[in-house]
Amino acid sequence: MDDVDTGPELLGPEELGFDPQVLRDRYRAERDRRLRPDGATQYIAPTGDFGYYVDDPYVTTGRDRAPLTDDVDVLVVGAGFGGLLAGARLRLAGVDSIRVVEKAGDVGGTWYWNRYPGVRCDIESYIYLPLLEEVGSVPEEKYARGDDIRKHAQAIAETFGLYRDACFQTEVTGMDWDEPAQRWRVTTDQGDAMTARYVIFSAGPFSRPKLPGIPGIDDFRGHTFHTSRWDYAYTGGDQTGGMHRLADKRVAVIGTGATAIQCVPALAQDAAHLYVFQRTPSAVDERGNRPTDPDWLRSLEPGWHRARRDNFLAVVDGQTTADDSVVDRWADPTRHLRDLLRELGDPSLSEQQRFRARELADFRKMNQIRDRVDAVVEDPDTAEALKPWYRYDCKRPTFSDEYLPAFNRPNVSLVDTGGRGVERITEHSLVSGGTEYEVDCIIFATGFEVGRTHPAFAGPRVHGRDGRPIAEHFRGGARTLHGFTSHGFPNLFCMGPSQNGVAVNFAHVLDDQAAHIAEVIAAAEKHGSGCVEPTAEAEQAWVDRIRREAPEMTVLAECTPGYLNNEGRPPARRETYAGNALDFAELLRRWRAGDGLSDVLAD
Repeated sequence: MDDVDTGPELLGPEELGFDPQVLRDRYRAERDRRLRPDGATQYIAPTGDFGYYVDDPYVTTGRDRAPLTDDVDVLVVGAGFGGLLAGARLRLAGVDSIRVVEKAGDVGGTWYWNRYPGVRCDIESYIYLPLLEEVGSVPEEKYARGDDIRKHAQAIAETFGLYRDACFQTEVTGMDWDEPAQRWRVTTDQGDAMTARYVIFSAGPFSRPKLPGIPGIDDFRGHTFHTSRWDYAYTGGDQTGGMHRLADKRVAVIGTGATAIQCVPALAQDAAHLYVFQRTPSAVDERGNRPTDPDWLRSLEPGWHRARRDNFLAVVDGQTTADDSVVDRWADPTRHLRDLLRELGDPSLSEQQRFRARELADFRKMNQIRDRVDAVVEDPDTAEALKPWYRYDCKRPTFSDEYLPAFNRPNVSLVDTGGRGVERITEHSLVSGGTEYEVDCIIFATGFEVGRTHPAFAGPRVHGRDGRPIAEHFRGGARTLHGFTSHGFPNLFCMGPSQNGVAVNFAHVLDDQAAHIAEVIAAAEKHGSGCVEPTAEAEQAWVDRIRREAPEMTVLAECTPGYLNNEGRPPARRETYAGNALDFAELLRRWRAGDGLSDVLAD
């Protein structure tokens, strides 16, 4: 699929039942017709009449309180799973003085904002939800609903006393290091002027909604909202459906990613007519949700949660010898690879041959996805438009047993834009392919800005030692040790996907990050320095390693445009740890057990 010479085919079309080169050519053609000159700038921030980012429709009380001027040991910015895990792991490490600052009205992060109908996690809830054993609960379903996930986030905050000093409806606006006091001075939009010994920044990758910059978007005179700010006052109903106020409404959904996959079936049931505007179809696999088996629940032994999470990442990462405990469609690419290696009968493949083997396994999986579309969708033209033509990892795979059947309903129309997106919006219509579609409501299922989890790129103004801005420190690229700390910015920890390990189960990654940060802070307190800052040499060594070993983006460059490859224009290399997330967690354990702490703790 890419332009690298990967050698001859391992199996021919007759043996495979398909021609790999035909698929490569089709994938490239589908990518090319979706490339846009504006790239990622095709999206705009929700401001003005589209102020979804500012407004919080779920808050029922005001945020009036006196500004705070007190001191805490640790201030955590963000109350999504990252911030909650940081607070919980610090509590388990014996830290008492912790304050969580969150701009929303409660904990939950993405799961606070996402309350659209049909919202669920797409990772098995037994491994996605963190701290299940510590909280003492197990989800009622294999794939938990959004409100149940939000309740679990609240249970974490309750269990670990994180509500006690929390500040909600509050956004951090600035952080300045006070060298004589050895404290961070933190200001907020509520007039607070707090101080903290340590700051943990956990803004999350899905905190800023984005809108498509469609010409005429400001001209529409009907109703609009973003899925992360679902307007039940307009639709009626709740997350389970029942949107009775749409019974006489023509509704348009823009976007066919993970959010639309979940909300479209409910809209299809309740709207007078639903138009789904598609630029690129998602790979939609079976979900197979089911209630939690009580016999399985009784069989669980202490330590089951970590073992199950680790097993999932090992299998999804392609470890063909690992047993599969989770048993869902996420593991299919690895199953196909294992079967293919068995067919080849020779495990001693070269690197190029293993690339070919993974590619062939991917083709088989995506053929399975496309065959499912034909089996479910009755109209041949609609079915053809819903087929994804790209590799499995090019876009986040989705899982639904209701999405594809929704297009068999007479009140549902797929508007395939041929990869170009909606052309323009008028006062009453959306225009695609020269055809106007008159609607009463537009719902933007267009996702969130990504890659802005670090305060160097977005968020509050941060000045470290000698007043140096962190954005200046990051000029020319990220500069961290392990993705968490930076030289010149003592006691500042940043969570998220930057120069560290990544995985599809990001909640697992965040838990490993939180545990590491808590142990480093505990070591600093025990050491008596109370100061964590990597040496310039340690930071540079990690930056050099990341840039030397970072995986090439060749395959992603061949992918259809999306947020994973910066709309078809990925950097030459991705500045993340070259191994998998389990390897990265082990690297951190060895670093802590060895003499690594000497690189961050002052004498």
